[in-house]
Amino acid sequence: MPINHPESLNALWRWIAMGLETIGVIIIVLGALGTTVAFIRRSFQGGSFRPAFPRFRNDFGRAILLGLEFLVAADIVGTVAVGPTLQDLAVLGLLVIIRTFLSFALEVEITGSLPWRAGDAAPKEE
Repeated sequence: MPINHPESLNALWRWIAMGLETIGVIIIVLGALGTTVAFIRRSFQGGSFRPAFPRFRNDFGRAILLGLEFLVAADIVGTVAVGPTLQDLAVLGLLVIIRTFLSFALEVEITGSLPWRAGDAAPKEE
């Protein structure tokens, strides 16, 4: 059963959701462009692509992660605040699960360890 907001409030929520989506996409696109340019520059300066590649992957992965966070927020605002039906909530749940899995996989790829094992990888102080 949808929530009945005044039409002006529904329009505001839609604009906010579109704004968050736009920010997420811009972050991903600018992150892709910026990290690629930096990677190419580092590759030419160092004479080799190998040392620059791990940093490129980490920086690019972080840009994607940040963009995904904005896209999840946009989905939540767009679905829950505007008027959730059971179908809308199911779609939202599926999107959040997929994007959360992507975020998790990217985080593991960037850090090289599971999030709950991050403390184990840190050097111990004596």
